[in-house]
Amino acid sequence: MTPDPVRPGQRSVWDFPRPPAIEPEPRRLEIVHRGQVIAATSASFRTLETSHPPTYYFPPGSVTPGVLQRAAQSSFCEWKGHAVYFDVVAGGEVLPGVAWSYPAPTAAFEALRDHLAFYAAPFDACTVGGKRVTPQPGGFYGGWITSDLAGPFKGVPGSRFW
Repeated sequence: MTPDPVRPGQRSVWDFPRPPAIEPEPRRLEIVHRGQVIAATSASFRTLETSHPPTYYFPPGSVTPGVLQRAAQSSFCEWKGHAVYFDVVAGGEVLPGVAWSYPAPTAAFEALRDHLAFYAAPFDACTVGGKRVTPQPGGFYGGWITSDLAGPFKGVPGSRFW
């Protein structure tokens, strides 16, 4: 794997750390679906991990009341711990398992407790700083790709063992 060239104003995801790191994200994040704001905040966190675009975590109070329903699925991250999942209900539509949270994260990721991350692909629009994101490829990872990032990004065909 060869990192893509980094253009002015970009940062390569190949310079992100492993193990991952967490940092505050001051830019405004917003998710809209079927004309309804699902979540919006200017006080989120993002995780950075080598080869991945950031995953953004919204504070629980920034999610519109009533849009989340607990889903049956769960997963485990070696860095963050056990995750629980949520369906999003908006505009009469149920988007299954599109959000997740860490109710008891590892000590290194305590700041993420009860914050929510969302896959970008199922929604009509997800934005960072007013700019629409592209979902991380592959359907498994939840990163949001913005124009200030250079890849390639884990999730593309052939990236399983990066």
